[in-house]
Amino acid sequence: MAKILIVDDEAHMRKFLEICLSRGGYAFCHAANGLEACQLAEKEQPSIIIMDVTMPVMDGLAALNKLKSNPTTAAIPVIMLTARGHNLPREEAQTSGASLFLTKPFSPSELMASAKRLIKENNSLAQSPD
Repeated sequence: MAKILIVDDEAHMRKFLEICLSRGGYAFCHAANGLEACQLAEKEQPSIIIMDVTMPVMDGLAALNKLKSNPTTAAIPVIMLTARGHNLPREEAQTSGASLFLTKPFSPSELMASAKRLIKENNSLAQSPD
């Protein structure tokens, strides 16, 4: 069963994301900031990470950079979420290795389709011979 790591400093947003994705039959783990996300991603090896940009302790972009520089977590696809409307976080997230960048409010069906596609692509890469 694919596991999704949901990272957001707001508990209601973590729950909302889990509800949006629950029809996919996924397992979930949660983190409230980027530092927790990095630690949990290394331990749990989720199939995908869905992470907010603006959080305390370590923001999503710093966590994304840390995840992508760690060989243990570098291949995990990351979807970045933000309420901001300007382009700087999007450009920074894309150059840092984010698989997708969604601006809140987003379409739950778009999130589900994107997560499903990225999990399938990641599973195919993991199973293909070198």
